[in-house]
Amino acid sequence: MSTSTELFMGIRSLFRLYDKMLKTVCTEHNLTIIEADVISFLQNNPEKDTAADIVELRMLSKGAVSKAVESLIQKSILERKPDREDRRKIHLKLMPQAGPVTESIDQVREEFLAAILEGFTQEELELHGKFYSRLFENTKKAMEKGGELS
Repeated sequence: MSTSTELFMGIRSLFRLYDKMLKTVCTEHNLTIIEADVISFLQNNPEKDTAADIVELRMLSKGAVSKAVESLIQKSILERKPDREDRRKIHLKLMPQAGPVTESIDQVREEFLAAILEGFTQEELELHGKFYSRLFENTKKAMEKGGELS
């Protein structure tokens, strides 16, 4: 198996494990995975608070995000706030009722990280951080070049 295939399969497995763990939050709070994803995203990215941000950065479909946002508004977990300068832009804000959900998501995230980082030394974790920083920087550079390899 090639290194790139292994990398992609490993990343997919990480996402599947996180989704599986997140399903407990969904069951507990009567949410879909996409709704939990939207809440988690807004909780962790306060500066990225539009549906377009969620679609772009979480790579979810526009329709799925729109449906989840509407449902979360109906459940009084989320509210829309018009942008003061650009009326076409709508910000999404978690309501106080989201508190129990965000607490559950935080707990799942901690359990997820504990599971996937089990057995790593502090030195290995620091090396891992440096590795991924360089990997992401190289990815950003390649994207800026239009995805072409030199």
